[in-house]
Amino acid sequence: MYSVNVRDHFMIAHSFRGETFGPAQARHGATYVVDATFFRSRLDDDGVVVDIARAGETLKAILGEFNLRDLDEAPAFAGQNTTTEFLAGAIHERLAMRIAAGDLGPGGPSLEHLRVTLHESHVAWAAYEAALPGGR
Repeated sequence: MYSVNVRDHFMIAHSFRGETFGPAQARHGATYVVDATFFRSRLDDDGVVVDIARAGETLKAILGEFNLRDLDEAPAFAGQNTTTEFLAGAIHERLAMRIAAGDLGPGGPSLEHLRVTLHESHVAWAAYEAALPGGR
C-alpha cells in the first residue's frame, strides 16, 4: 500500500466532564500536530497517491474551523468531550467528505484509506482510521 502524509497544527481551548479527566475538567489549552495519511494500493496515472499540495490545503482549511476556538462553545460539539480521540474522528469525517466532493483533485475519490493522527505531545497521540468509499 502506498501512502502520502501531510501535517499541520491547530490550537484550541476546551474542558472535559467526568472524574476520569481529573484536572483536565478545568478549561485548558491544547496545541495539536495533525497528520493526515492517505493510502491507495496503486499509484494513479501521474504516479502519485494524491495531489500533496491539495491535501495540505484541504487539511489546513478543515483545521481552520477549530483553530483558536473554545470547543466548549462550538455548537457542533455541544455535550461532547472533545478528547484527542474524538477530534481525530471529527477531522477524519470532514476530510473524507472533502475527498468525496473532489477537493483533492481527480485522484482523491479513488483513495482507499485515510488515517488522521493528533499528536498532543511528543509522547502521546491518538488516531482514527477507516476505509474510504474509493477502497470499497
